[in-house]
Amino acid sequence: MARYTGPRSKIARRFGEPIYGPDKVLDRRNFAPGQHGQNRRRKLSEYGVQLREKQKAKYIYGMLERQFRIFFERAKARQGKTGDILLQLCETRLDNVVYRLGIAPTRAAARQLVSHRHITVDGKVCNIPSYIVKPNQVVAVREKDRTMSVIVDSLKNPRTAAASWLQWDEANMAGTLLAAPERAEIPENIDVQLIVELYSR
Repeated sequence: MARYTGPRSKIARRFGEPIYGPDKVLDRRNFAPGQHGQNRRRKLSEYGVQLREKQKAKYIYGMLERQFRIFFERAKARQGKTGDILLQLCETRLDNVVYRLGIAPTRAAARQLVSHRHITVDGKVCNIPSYIVKPNQVVAVREKDRTMSVIVDSLKNPRTAAASWLQWDEANMAGTLLAAPERAEIPENIDVQLIVELYSR
């Protein structure tokens, strides 16, 4: 599946927040990219605000429109708040779980580890980044890959706080999904109600 591979700082500057983590360029140039970035003061329409929030969520989780829309339809079909369920689905994607466990420093790196068959789910190699991890499933680093420098360095210097809905077993380099996260346990600055309103038009 295709994905965005351009400059991340440009995207962070577009939204005015470090959606990919600490960003030195954003710290220095906290205004929209482009020749007229500092002078752009357009007021967004209601649709524009909703679209912007959806685009931000897609960039954060590294998803394109087709898959994001599929996740929304799945969330809408379940009982509960559609927006919160949508975020739960995004958070329990295998690549995101690998990132939240600290096995990879970024979601993009986590996606690559999964795609290159370095990650197992319940003891079996899984190379599908969008695989939805279920409660009590165990996500681990494949035994012969546990000395990879990118993994060892990431675990030594985690970029995010440990997620309360995951349990980490350091000895076996494995993590267990205890339960799907509640909205309060998801730190991403996303107004899911705007996304629901956009798709409900």
